[in-house]
Amino acid sequence: MKKEYLVYKMSDMVKTTCRIDSKLFTKYGVKRGLRNEDGSGVLVGLTNVGNVVGYKKMDDGTLSPIEGKLFYRGYELKDIVAPLLRDKRFGFEETAYLLLSGKLPDKEELEAFSSLLNSQMALDHRSMVHIIDLEGSNIMNILARCVLEMYTFDPDPDSITRENLMKQSIDLIAKFPTIIAYAFNSYRHSLQGRGLHIRHPKEDLSLAENFLYMLKNHFTDLEARMLDLLLITQAEHGGGNNSTFTVRVTSSTCTDTYSSIAAGIGSLKGKLHGGANLMVSDMYHHLCKAIKNWNDDNEIDSYLEKMLRKEAYDKSGLIYGLGHAVYTLSDPRAESLKELAGTLACEKGLTKEYDFLCKIEERGKACIMKYKNVKRPVCANLDFYSGFIYEMMGLPKEIYTPIFAMARIVGWCAHRIEELNFDESRIIRPAYMNITDEREYVELDKR
Repeated sequence: MKKEYLVYKMSDMVKTTCRIDSKLFTKYGVKRGLRNEDGSGVLVGLTNVGNVVGYKKMDDGTLSPIEGKLFYRGYELKDIVAPLLRDKRFGFEETAYLLLSGKLPDKEELEAFSSLLNSQMALDHRSMVHIIDLEGSNIMNILARCVLEMYTFDPDPDSITRENLMKQSIDLIAKFPTIIAYAFNSYRHSLQGRGLHIRHPKEDLSLAENFLYMLKNHFTDLEARMLDLLLITQAEHGGGNNSTFTVRVTSSTCTDTYSSIAAGIGSLKGKLHGGANLMVSDMYHHLCKAIKNWNDDNEIDSYLEKMLRKEAYDKSGLIYGLGHAVYTLSDPRAESLKELAGTLACEKGLTKEYDFLCKIEERGKACIMKYKNVKRPVCANLDFYSGFIYEMMGLPKEIYTPIFAMARIVGWCAHRIEELNFDESRIIRPAYMNITDEREYVELDKR
């Protein structure tokens, strides 16, 4: 039997051997996707790190939609961001300190922490050469490989003491921008024939400024502050998001930090998680061409309904960037990014494009609720505006999701430290019900 045919035959078998009737999930009370019937998440853990609030549970058990809120260590995100915008200062380092330690730093602590991050941002010669030598067009995969390689340079990689976990966390947060910038420049050199630029981080720049400097050298102050706010907005989102939960699940086994974080990167890469910003960006450009009159609600509705019927665009039946597992009336991250996108669009002369994106959000929410006959409100999520902002900043699409990882590494590390410091640690081990009937083994010559 030819190998190619064998693979085809085995793949064809999977159509029946891997099929499970969706009605069985209801029959056995299985919370598919760890979701309750009302759409809320199944409670599987406790945390002090972050809190995602998207609805209010009423006395009768029903969920009442509310404006979304996001809390970092008890502080509402908008309250963290407001003074940064007012004072026009960078705040990702302050946010990282808060999430890792549980308290806001004073000026002396913030200066020391920022200096510590800067001092660890540079890569040694071996790591730098290895990144340049890596082949491949997916920066997320290169990032994961580099994180795993960091294990070999750590003098005590398997230790899970609080002090060692904090050291590893700070080192990862500091090195993510450098790895991503170098990996992209290497990719651009090897696959696009562009010049290879390796710039060492500067000690007098913020993390956001250093990343832009290493990536493309020239950038505006608004672009740097915009990236800083994007990083803050994406740094944490509770313990239940897929990549953070992945980090907590792997951490519960007491595996090393680098293995756990690499697993989180693999989760974030997926198009239904961190990779969704790429899907929104591609969808937006498709709609720009497919819809002739950007101000015609009827034309927009007609095309969006075709998408929902799986007749247009990628025929997935999805309008990417709309809807969220927790948020109902609004996603506070999307609200912040929408405002930031409007500011940057004015600077870049792209207000027409920005207005069209806002129109897609407005009409898309209405079309989803009408077509799917859902009563729960639908809101734009983080991904709806992030890709548009990256594009206005002149950032390549290959690093959209890696930038998400550059921010979320803070939340991952905070949750890992918490998972490994419970009074009574326990490996996360849920159950699956097997629905296959028992069968008698058949000898090979009788099959």
